[in-house]
Parts: sequence; structure tokens; C-alpha cells
Amino acid sequence: MRFLLLGLLGLLITLTGSVDKNNFKTCDQSSFCRRCRKVDPGIPSPYEVQLDTLKTFPDHITVDVLNKNNEQVFNLKVVGLKGNKFHVEVDEKSPLKPRYRVVDALIAPPVTENVSVTKEEEGSVVVKCGENRAVVVASPFRIDFFHGEVLVVSANAKGLMKFEHLRKKSVPVPAEAAEEGGEGAAAAENEVENPQTNEDDDPGAWEENFKSHHDSKPNGPEAVALDFTFPQAEVLFGIPEHADSFALKPTLGSEPYRLYNLDVFEYELDSPMALYGSVPVIYGHGEGNTAGVYWQNAAETWVDVYNSNAKKNVMSSIVNFVSRSRQADPPAAHFMSESGIMDYYVLLGPTPMETFTQYADLTGPAPLPQMFALGYHQSRWNYNDEADVAGVHDKFDEHDIPMDTIWLDIEYTDAKKYFTWDGHKFPHPLEMIRNLTERGRHLTIIIDPHIKRDGGYFFHNDCTDRGYYVKNKDGRDYEGWCWPGAASYADFFSPDVRQYYADQYQLDKFDTTTADVMLWNDMNEPSVFNGPEVTMLKDNIHFGGWEHRDVHNLYGHMHVLGTFEGLVRRSGGVQRPFILTRGHFAGTQRYAAIWTGDNTAEWGHLQASIKMCLSESVAGFSFCGADVGGFFGNPDAELFERWYQAAAFQPFFRAHSHIDTRRREPWLWPEATMLVVRDALRCRYSYLPFWYTLFYEHERTGRPVMRPLLTHYPLDKETFTIDYEYLLGDILLVRPVLQQGVSKVDVYFPAVDGKKEGDMWYDVDDHRKITAAGFESVPVDNYKIPVYQRGGTILTKKERVRRAATLMANDPVTFVVALDKEHSARGTLYVDDEKTFEYRKGKYIYLNLEFKENVLSCR
Repeated sequence: MRFLLLGLLGLLITLTGSVDKNNFKTCDQSSFCRRCRKVDPGIPSPYEVQLDTLKTFPDHITVDVLNKNNEQVFNLKVVGLKGNKFHVEVDEKSPLKPRYRVVDALIAPPVTENVSVTKEEEGSVVVKCGENRAVVVASPFRIDFFHGEVLVVSANAKGLMKFEHLRKKSVPVPAEAAEEGGEGAAAAENEVENPQTNEDDDPGAWEENFKSHHDSKPNGPEAVALDFTFPQAEVLFGIPEHADSFALKPTLGSEPYRLYNLDVFEYELDSPMALYGSVPVIYGHGEGNTAGVYWQNAAETWVDVYNSNAKKNVMSSIVNFVSRSRQADPPAAHFMSESGIMDYYVLLGPTPMETFTQYADLTGPAPLPQMFALGYHQSRWNYNDEADVAGVHDKFDEHDIPMDTIWLDIEYTDAKKYFTWDGHKFPHPLEMIRNLTERGRHLTIIIDPHIKRDGGYFFHNDCTDRGYYVKNKDGRDYEGWCWPGAASYADFFSPDVRQYYADQYQLDKFDTTTADVMLWNDMNEPSVFNGPEVTMLKDNIHFGGWEHRDVHNLYGHMHVLGTFEGLVRRSGGVQRPFILTRGHFAGTQRYAAIWTGDNTAEWGHLQASIKMCLSESVAGFSFCGADVGGFFGNPDAELFERWYQAAAFQPFFRAHSHIDTRRREPWLWPEATMLVVRDALRCRYSYLPFWYTLFYEHERTGRPVMRPLLTHYPLDKETFTIDYEYLLGDILLVRPVLQQGVSKVDVYFPAVDGKKEGDMWYDVDDHRKITAAGFESVPVDNYKIPVYQRGGTILTKKERVRRAATLMANDPVTFVVALDKEHSARGTLYVDDEKTFEYRKGKYIYLNLEFKENVLSCR
């Protein structure tokens, strides 16, 4: 055990120093990415539609597609969907065995719409769905998607499609044996299913090594890849999670963006490296149109970005880019996945907001959280014991600082065994919880997916006896290292495992908690300290016989689904759960909030918190935030103050830090800093009715809470790449102070309809009015960050701030009416019990507010 702990300590020291890029693959070290990237766009695509196989159905067509290079046949299915969407699938017509299809990401089966089909003389099929068309071109294979008469997305226009069919492994036979017709010839006849192709020649096709780890790859090469061109676009964005700019940078000559959920300590900025979540939706936006593509694949995925007019890492070139005329070669994205099928949805827009809500129609919005979850969360790794928790709790009241939730990291457990408590440090957990809830506050605890291999631990014994662990390639329980030391991983893809796991949250089992204790699911990429790239082996086996490579990016999603089901059942279906997760995929927003992971106390990471949450927000994750002050390192007073001010206007607001950092509760700083932080927190609480209404409207419509400027100003090219300011709803424009030592910042006020005129904006502090579009230099002091209310809106607030959001429920609401040029304004206010699901039964008030002709009315 001493050797094990020393080994883990050494590993953690290595991990926490800074990200070691050598621990993570490049595209060239990932054989399927290497193969897919070798496809030459200058050579006509070998894929050809066999028009004589066309079959039509009320809402879709099917037709065969032939790869002329190897005679493999694939089935293409194009489905018309309601709401300006198409769904396309490509799979092998006669595979050796089924290929994995993602089934857990969508909120429900999409609603289809009837299509009409015509064949064109020039060798194409037109699938018409409402005012939209999908034109399937036979040779070389391409699908052009039109909204009305405008071509908005083209699949395989660059000819980069690649579909590696399943095959039996070729066994080379010596020429002499074949000529003699002996056993060697018989072996060749039995083993060689298909002629050897260029995929088989790749040294990583049938087995692959990375550092000391071996991937047996029993299915051989099975990658799928396809390019999407956005003819109307000037900028691409989406495919989180990356610590990079909101507008995607071109990747030719460098690394593609990678989607592969990984535990990356102290990640670097301005990088396409994979991080904790993977959401494979991308958008293309130009002055006249927005469109999107959701690539539904849970395997490791790389995305090359083509954009001839954008340059990397040079801000001036971005400015030049958005001011130039239409580019000759439109932006494109090349998706490359290791396994699965081609399964994608085309979102035809045509506006940014319509495109975002089309994606939300598929994967669902975040549910309305409890009000307390929109307040402030205080966390660190770790609060030491019950006395520490009580002391922190009391100090917030002593200094009149609002706070709703205290968090406990892994040290609260008995030796990292989840669903247990350390009996010495936390001997009376129910009393500790009651002390919080009696003052309107909550406790959130962490439960990770790794299970300590300990013969005295009920959870491990049950998983072992019932076969609930993920298996290795030989069918034995997979064992790795994580916080407990030796650990195995529950297979959440099994409904029985998820039910067992959800059962553990019930109060007759976890009887040292209450229905008001909420959950934090971390390390669920999954993180395996001694695994390849700090994660699980790809040839591990999950429920249903699927390899881990097929489902990797869904593992955290399934973990959170089990937690969500457990918390709903725990309260008898009454309370809305609150869960925070690090690992995530498309659709995880239906169950949990997310944060940007293990950031650092640096100004660059404060800036990245906005860029990353904007990218997540348009990809469905409105409930996003970052560790305030940075997880690693120790911020100075100025950074600490500015981070709180910025986070007060981000959806999820939590301070969290590493076990080796200095304690940084607000009262431990000089009084001047504490007062700035208190002011930021009290500001946040005054806006709670506004936040709550935004989240209700998000659940109802799918519209993001935090929005890039281009959402409402799609014709203003200056907005296309701005990622240092943003909108909250269509009411507030927020421009945090993100640089050290500045006394003024430049705020951009967008132009309406591409003209030089702008909306009217009012400074929320002094109500100063701004009427002109363009940049304005705004003075800032320690207390000031520029926030503006748009003219023509009504903002709802509560000016009576209490110690916790739960205690403000019956306090009066303030309406801030900001008039437009017609001297009118509109707004909304949503009210319910702030805790239960009763609002879904109609128990709520949703007011439409209007100020017109000097009269304020509501309906």
C-alpha cells in the first residue's frame, strides 16, 4: 500500500505541474485520424450513388452508395424532419456485425415530415421537405442542402468521405504455400474476407500502441469521416469543449480540434486539445444565413477546420477577416470518427437563434434549476471537517455575504469510498446538513464513477458479485487507478447497473443524507490515472458487447443519467435535482450543469471562461461556469476581484480550488478586496428573478441563456468573432474586465441590421444612455464592470438581498424599464415555488410585461 500511495503521489505531482502534451495523442499518433487526413480533396471521391436502388417512403428515401475503389456497398437514408432539419444516416449494407449507433443523446425520436422525391436528368435525386431540399448527387457522391433557394450546407463537397468497412483480418500467405494448395491456401481462403486495402497497410489498423499501452483493435479499421461545407458562412463555431476562441481557427498544417473526453490537468489555452466534454455540433454563420450540423458519434473524433480567410492566433487578421468581402472558398469542417456509423443532422436555420433551437429540439434544453442553484456556491478541495464547514457557514453571515451552497470534495468519504462518510471528520453529517438547511442553504457532495476495490466495501462487493463492472478485453473486471488507488468502473450503459447505482441515493440506503443534498459527478470522462491518455482502454467491453472505443464520449453522460434518476426517485419525483458534471456529451444538459474544469489562477483563464461557456451555450449547455479564482494557483487580489465580477454574470457561479492552494474565502483577503467581492455577490443575488426567468424560457424554447453577440446582430460582421463580451437573453450586454491593471475597457455596441445605427443601451449602474453603434472606451474602477440594459426591455430584479436565494422567495420584485426610441418596453417575469416539478403541472405565473404610453401593464 505504501508503494501504491507513493506511486500515485508521484503521478499526481507530474499531473499537477502543468499539462504534459506528451501524455496525449496527436492526430498523427491516432491511426484512424492519420488515415482520414490522408484523403486527398484534389482526387474525385470514389463514392457513387446507385440511382437504380432508390426506394421512397412517406418521410424518407434510401439508396445504395458504392465505393468504386473496393466495391463495398453502403446504405444511405435521408429523412425529412419538422422544423427545417434533415437527418442522414450511412451504414454498411451488409456489415460483418452491427456497428454502434448513439441512442442516448436525443431527448426523443425526432418528428418527421413527409417528403416528395424527384429524379433529375443530370444524375441526382431531390428530396423536398416543406420549403427545404436535399439534393443527392450521384457521382461523385454529394448532398446539397437548401433552405428555400439558398444552398446552406453541402456534405462531401470536398470529397473527403471515408467509410472503413468491417472486415476479417488478412493473413499473408507465403507464395509457395499458395501455389502448392496446402494448408496455407486453405487458410487464405478462410481468413481473407476482402482484398487488402490501404487501411490494412496502416501500421495502426489492427493493433496500436501508445506509450506502454496496447490497443488490440479486434475489429480492425472502422473509421468514418465526412466533410461539410457552409457556402453562406464566414465563420465557424461550436464543437466544444476546447480552451480556444469562440470562432474556430483553421487547422491545416496544425492539429485538428479533438473531441475525446479526457482528464487534462492545467490545460493550456488557445489549443484544439481535447478536454472533459465533447459536443459534436458545429455552426456556420454569415451575413445572410446560419446553418449547423450535429455529428452524432460518441467515438474519438477529430475535426479539421477549413477557412481560407482566417489566420491563426493573430487578432489583426481576424479583424481583417470579418471586414473583407465574401471569400471564394467557403468554410468547411471535416469530421473524422474512429468507429460507429455516419449519423448526422443538418440544421437549416436560417437565423442563429433558429439554428440553436433546432439543435435544442433534438438534444433537449436544460431543465429549470432550483432557485438556490443560481446563487453562489462555495467549494474547495477540501473543507476539513464539520467544524470547518460550520465556520465557513457562519463567516458568510458574519460578513453579510450571500451564499447558497457549501461543497465537499472527495475527502469527506471513508477512504474514497462513495456513499460513506469519514467518521472522524464528519461524525454527524445529518446535524451538519440540518445546520445548513435551517438557514436556507444546501450541501453538495461529490460522487465519482471509480469504485474502490476493497473487500470491505459493499458497493465493490455488489458490483463484483453481480457483474456490474466494465470488463477488459478478456472478460474480466477492468482495474485501473484513481483517487482510491485500485479501482474498477461501474458500467452505466447497463440499465441494471444504473438502477442499482440510483438505488444507493435513496434515503433508506444513504441515510446520512437528506433530499436537499445535491451531487457533483467528477472524473467521469472516465479518468484512469494509469490508463492511456489518463483514461480507459479502448478495447474494454461494455454492456451489449460494445467496445469502449464506440461509446467513450458517452460514459459521463450515462453516469449522470444514473445520478439524475436516483435524485428524482429520492424525493418521490417532487424535487428538481441539481447535479454538476465534468464529462459530458450532446444531451447531458438535460441532467446536469457543467464547468470548465481544472483551470488556473491566470488572466488568460478568466478570459477563457467566457469563450468556453459561449461555445457550450450554443451547443445546448446554458448552465455553464468556471472555477472562480482558478482551480490551480493563487490569484492576486485584482484577479480575484475581477473574476468574481465576471462570474456574477455567468450562469453557474462557484468558487473552487485545489487542495494545495491557499484558503481564499472572501474574508481572508484585505477588507478592500472582500468588499469588492461582497458587492459582486450581492449584485448577483439582485438579478436572481432575471436569471430564473431566463432559465424557464430556455427550457420552454431552447434559446441559450448566455449568447454571442451575433445571435441578435447577425448582420454586424464585427460581432462574428467577439468573445470577450456577450448577451444574457436579449436584455443585458456584459463586458467583464479581463486584463490586469486597466482603468478603461473597450465596449462594442452592435449595429442593428448591419447599419451604423445601434440599439439604445443604458448603463445598469448610472443609467447613462448609449445610442451609437461601435466601440466606446469606458472607464472602470475596482467596483465597475460595464453592463448595459437594452432599450425596449424590462429587467426584473430583487433589491432586498438576503443570506441565501431560498430566503428571498417572498420579497418584492423591482421592474427596471429601459425605454427604446418609441418610448416603450417589454419584458417577462416567471414565478413558481422555486424547488419542485409542480411547474410542469401548470403551477406557475408567467407574466408578459409592457410599458407603452406611460402605462406599465402585465398579462
